[in-house]
Amino acid sequence: MESSSTQPSKKYQPDCQYLNSCFSGDDVNNIINKQKLVELLISRSQQELKLIRQTYTTLYNQDLLPALSGIRRNDTFADLVYIPSSEPQDRDAEIVRDALFGGRVDLNAVIEVACTRSSLELHSVKQAYLLLYNSDVEQDITLEPQVGFKEILLTVLKSSRKYGSRVGSMAIVRTVESFEYQQLQHEQVKKAWTVFVDWKSVISLMSERNTGQFKAMLSSYKEYGQEFSKFLKYNKCGKFGKEIRAVVRGIQYPERFLAKQLNRARQKGNGREVVARIILSRLEVDIKNISNVLLPKQDGLGNLVRKEFNTAGCRNLHALVADFLLGLLKRSC
Repeated sequence: MESSSTQPSKKYQPDCQYLNSCFSGDDVNNIINKQKLVELLISRSQQELKLIRQTYTTLYNQDLLPALSGIRRNDTFADLVYIPSSEPQDRDAEIVRDALFGGRVDLNAVIEVACTRSSLELHSVKQAYLLLYNSDVEQDITLEPQVGFKEILLTVLKSSRKYGSRVGSMAIVRTVESFEYQQLQHEQVKKAWTVFVDWKSVISLMSERNTGQFKAMLSSYKEYGQEFSKFLKYNKCGKFGKEIRAVVRGIQYPERFLAKQLNRARQKGNGREVVARIILSRLEVDIKNISNVLLPKQDGLGNLVRKEFNTAGCRNLHALVADFLLGLLKRSC
C-alpha cells in the first residue's frame, strides 16, 4: 500500500509537467496553452498550489518559484502562478520591496501592506524581508527620501513587535478616556478652524498597541459619539492629521481602504496591476467584503475586472488574465 505522503505527489505530477512545459518552451505566449493553464489554476486552491510547488521540486529538483522569477517581468502568467504559490509573508515582502525600489516609489502599495495586515502578519513580513533581501524594511523606509507618511508607517511597523501582547478591555477604555480628555483640552485651542492635537501622544499610543488592540481602542472611541477618523476629517487637522487618518482607516476598515485603492488605481491608469495584486493577496482573507464595498460604484469587483481588462469581444492574453481572476472570484465570492 502506498503511503499517504506519496499520494499528493502523484496526484499533482501532471500539473507540474504542464507548468514546466508552459514556461520552458519557446512559445510561452501560446493562447491555447494559456487557456489550459487558466483552467488549471482556477481549479486549484492556494493550499493545492503549495502541494504542486512541493511536487515540482521533487520532480525537477528545483523550486517552482525561482524557476518562474526570471520570467515574471515579461510573462504575466508566470506572475499569476508565482504570487498565489508564494507564502503570504514572502509575497508581501516582495510587494514592499518592489514598491520602494522598483523604479518609482509606490507609496500606496507600502501603505496597503502596512495598514491592512495584522501585527502578527506584519512581523512575519519583516522577517521575510530580512531573509529575502538581507535588509531591514524599517531602515529602508527611513533612508528612502521619496517615502511620505514615513513617521506613521514606521510607527505601524514598529507596533508589530507587540503582536503577542494582550490588554484587557478596561485598559483600552482607560486609554480612550485619557485620549478623549486630551482631545477636549486641545479643542479649546483653535486657530483658523484647525484643532491642535498632541500628535506625539497619538504616535506613542499607536506604537505601543498591536493592530487588534488599536482597533478595539478605535471601536471604544466611537462610543464617545464620533469615529476618530471623522474627528480628524471634520476638524481639518493638517497634513499630518490627513496622513494619520488614511492609516487609521486602513487599520480599522481594510476592505474599504482596499476598495478605495482600486478606485484610485483606475484613475491613475495602473488599475490592472492593482486589481490583480489585491485579488491574489486577499483571496482567502476578505475579498468578498471588498467586492461588496465596490457594489454601489463599480457593481462589484468582478465588473471592475471586466472594465479594466476590457474583455468584450477579444481573446487575447488580457482576456485570459481576466478569466483567471473572475474564476477565482467566483470560487471565493
